[in-house]
Amino acid sequence: MGFGQNDYLSEYQKAEKLLQTNEIDSAFVKFKELEKSLPKNDTLYEYALWYKVGTATHLQEINRYQENFDKSLQYANEALDGIEKGIEIFDEEFAKRKYFMIKNLIVSYYGLGNFEEGKKWKEKMYGAKENDMLPEGIDEFFNYDFFKFEDKNIWGYEWYAELPKDRFSTSFTKVVYYVYSTNPDGSDKDQLYRLHVLMFHGNNENFDYVMDKRLETATGEVSGTLYSYTYKEDIDFEKLKKDVKEVLKGNLQPDTKRTMTKDKDGKVKVDVKMKNKKQ
Repeated sequence: MGFGQNDYLSEYQKAEKLLQTNEIDSAFVKFKELEKSLPKNDTLYEYALWYKVGTATHLQEINRYQENFDKSLQYANEALDGIEKGIEIFDEEFAKRKYFMIKNLIVSYYGLGNFEEGKKWKEKMYGAKENDMLPEGIDEFFNYDFFKFEDKNIWGYEWYAELPKDRFSTSFTKVVYYVYSTNPDGSDKDQLYRLHVLMFHGNNENFDYVMDKRLETATGEVSGTLYSYTYKEDIDFEKLKKDVKEVLKGNLQPDTKRTMTKDKDGKVKVDVKMKNKKQ
């Protein structure tokens, strides 16, 4: 037993050194091996599990931002496995990681084009919402999609709220795609505009939602409601993603046009032009 403990300690120290030299992928492998081989009553087990989750979380995030979704999915599954094992060991803050990791899984599935599997995991989020199990930050909406388009970062967010019976009772957004310019390192810089999937205020048996483009800091862009892009209550998210990419290409003819410009003093002016709305 003494020999075994010394061997585990030696491997753990090697894993720590890999962390110190920023060799996160190699450190993850070491911590994963230790977590599998250590007896659960060993004092090192909790440390190995903790760092397995931490390194897997870090690696899935890096790969997700780089659109390496096959790898981000692999690491997200490893992190979720460790989180579920650690829920009974660590505190409530640790347990909150579960649903954050589930939404990361969804992003990876959508990035891979596996919309059916992504939908299955979304159902887990909705179930947790119904049972009041979601932590602050993802209890009203959650990130489900991410991709890069040219020099922009595109983030898709979904709200849990359902369509009201009275379509005139409120304004309602189900999905928003945020479009960001990027810094040289690829991180978000400025929010240029948003693509809202809005509840349609009216009775139309052909669709329940319509897309609307809203400007933030973009200039020389046209915003407005795009009645060419409509969706039923059970949104076809594969179609939606294709539509978003068409809008990003500039392939849009909004029925309501809003153009943002800046004068010589830097003041923003919004020009609104109305066209005939489709009913």
